[in-house]
Amino acid sequence: MKVLNLQCTHQHSFEGWFASEDDFQNQLSRGMIECPMCADKSVQKLPSAPRLNLGGHPSGQDLADQGKQASSSRAVALSSAQGSHDVAAVTGAPSGRSPAEQAAFLKALRHVMAHTEDVGGRFAEEARRMHYGEQEARSIRGQTSAREAVELIEEGIDVMPLPLPAAVKDTLQ
Repeated sequence: MKVLNLQCTHQHSFEGWFASEDDFQNQLSRGMIECPMCADKSVQKLPSAPRLNLGGHPSGQDLADQGKQASSSRAVALSSAQGSHDVAAVTGAPSGRSPAEQAAFLKALRHVMAHTEDVGGRFAEEARRMHYGEQEARSIRGQTSAREAVELIEEGIDVMPLPLPAAVKDTLQ
């Protein structure tokens, strides 16, 4: 089993597990590999060094600092998503983030996916119905145009653009 460090053209880094180098090249040539953050199929293999266990462990402070960084990123993403009843999904994802930040971002997206109803292209209509009391309030997500999202905000309806990679709908490993 080969574990490869991969990166898309938007500089999102991720891991891929393959039976062999040939398996990686075969899947890449058939367009079967895509970035879990933005679904970009233009992926390249990064140079990597083998992992050597030399008995050294990160200090307790290093682990605590890593945990604080990951949880603060997660808290920002979740509080924004949970603070609103309406969530508009648009394409795109933050680039240039560390692997820990990308992982926190994906975890927050999975939380939103698990706790909201996908109303698809009916997002603006559903958000208005809930806002004006025509329908019971619930957490929703869906797609709408940027112009429609601005109109919802101008009406006083809380919406939040949410970068939602296509891969989040599937099980990510």
